[in-house]
Amino acid sequence: MNKQKEIETEAIPQDEDGRNATVSVFICANCARPGKAATSARRSRPMLPEFEWPVPVRQITVPCAGRIQPEHLLKAFESGADLVAVIACEGENCHYIEGSKRCSRRVEFVQSILEEIGLGQERLRMFFLPGSAAEDMLATAGKKEETKDPESLKHKIASILEQTAKALEILPPNPLRLMDAAEAPGKNSRAGTDTANDIGDQ
Repeated sequence: MNKQKEIETEAIPQDEDGRNATVSVFICANCARPGKAATSARRSRPMLPEFEWPVPVRQITVPCAGRIQPEHLLKAFESGADLVAVIACEGENCHYIEGSKRCSRRVEFVQSILEEIGLGQERLRMFFLPGSAAEDMLATAGKKEETKDPESLKHKIASILEQTAKALEILPPNPLRLMDAAEAPGKNSRAGTDTANDIGDQ
């Protein structure tokens, strides 16, 4: 039985100059959600916060940011993304303890590669939202979790959207996408390459 792909794509009209900016966002399924008790039932659909992205975004949900490998990020650029972002759980509230920290180190590593090959490290960004590990433990123990400040979360999401929009105003189109289009006119775009199953199976 095939696994359900954890990918959501939102179509947004092109910019005024006709450039359909491409962004790939890897987001942890445990970010910014209420606590839920552990269960042996079938895995529930991720409860992600609402993002009103200012550009077309390919959003890839991962079970933990720590699952993201350097090749997943590089593959997104190879597929034509102008900007790649990772949204992980902040602080010590990661379900896999070191997941967010491992991801941070990998992001820094890939940024150094992007700088070395001339794409620029500013094309890869990492953001953090509240995790839910502690909240899940409380829910499993039948205890009530502390109420999160919805305005604080809203502010953090707005900051991510703002930084993404500003980055795209500065960044030129991904030269790898332009090269691919020039070398193979009429060739099907590789922007739809799916990395979700690769990440989930690791």
